[in-house]
Amino acid sequence: MNAGKRAEIFRRLKAANPSPRSELHYASPFQLLIAVILSAQATDKSVNLATPALFAAAPTPEKMRALGVEKLVPYINRIGLYNAKAKNIAATCALLVERHGGEVPRDRESLEALPGVGRKTANVVLNVAFGEPTIAVDTHIFRVANRTKLAPGKTPLAVELKLLKYVPDEFRHDAHHWLILLGRYTCRARKPECPRCGIVDLCEYETKSLT
Repeated sequence: MNAGKRAEIFRRLKAANPSPRSELHYASPFQLLIAVILSAQATDKSVNLATPALFAAAPTPEKMRALGVEKLVPYINRIGLYNAKAKNIAATCALLVERHGGEVPRDRESLEALPGVGRKTANVVLNVAFGEPTIAVDTHIFRVANRTKLAPGKTPLAVELKLLKYVPDEFRHDAHHWLILLGRYTCRARKPECPRCGIVDLCEYETKSLT
């Protein structure tokens, strides 16, 4: 795919949704961090059902740390892998309090040192909470980037690095939101809805269907 096509894809995505936002519900960088940790191998919808009660009970690292694993589990036990996530969240809250004064760090190295935080989670926090032009590659973005030929790669990191190289600067901050939404609601895994896709004529997917 050439640079002109890539730029036009993002022009259209921006025109359709000028100010995209995360679909996770949160009221602070800390709450965003916890929501993203919970969202691993789970849907945003399931996370949003769990976090209102959790954040009402423990809106800060100090209060969530005080809950401990046993009291944390009942708030999140409808989310996949909740036992492991509860342990990671408790440990993350302890580190936030002990190493960072109860604040979410703004650098990748410190974020990725937190239990349950990998590169994708760090990218989401850096982008959404702190306005960094990072691109978090989840399953939706990985699929869309490969299917459309926008930034094909064999691993999420390979796709991320290509997107950082190819996405024009003016679109980079919001790029991962647009691509997630495209993959979640239109360019679906089992059957992409090509007839209602706004970039169907730019996409290079070999077997796209217009009927």
